[in-house]
Amino acid sequence: MHKNVLVCVTQQKTCENLIEHGVELSRDEGSQLYVIHVVNENDKLLYNLSDGDALEYLFEITKDVGANLVVKRSKDVAKAIVDFAVEKDITHIVLGNSKTIDTANNFSMKLQKKLPDVVFVS
Repeated sequence: MHKNVLVCVTQQKTCENLIEHGVELSRDEGSQLYVIHVVNENDKLLYNLSDGDALEYLFEITKDVGANLVVKRSKDVAKAIVDFAVEKDITHIVLGNSKTIDTANNFSMKLQKKLPDVVFVS
C-alpha cells in the first residue's frame, strides 16, 4: 500500500531524525515523501541559522533521501500544513513532540482534529 508521508520540521537539531523516520514510513513502492517547514512570516526558517543556511541545510537533507521540500511562510502555520496535507492526499504525518502539554493548545492535537483520517507519528 502506498503512503503519502509529510514530515513537519521546525528546528535544525530535530529535523534530520524526523526526516529519517519519514523515509522509513515511505519505503513502499509508489509512496511519496514530503518535508514541509512552515514559519510565521516574522520568524527565521531555522533557529540560530541565517535563512540561506537553513534552506541549504534542509535542501541537502531532503535531496539525499529523495523527498520533496516545501518551505512556506504563513500567518497560520497549522492551516498551511492542513491545506498542504489535503492538497497532496497525505496519509501519514511525522511530527516532533509538542512542548505544550495542554491539549487545547497542543499543535499536534490541533492538526489531528483537522485531519482525522491521517495517521500521526512522533
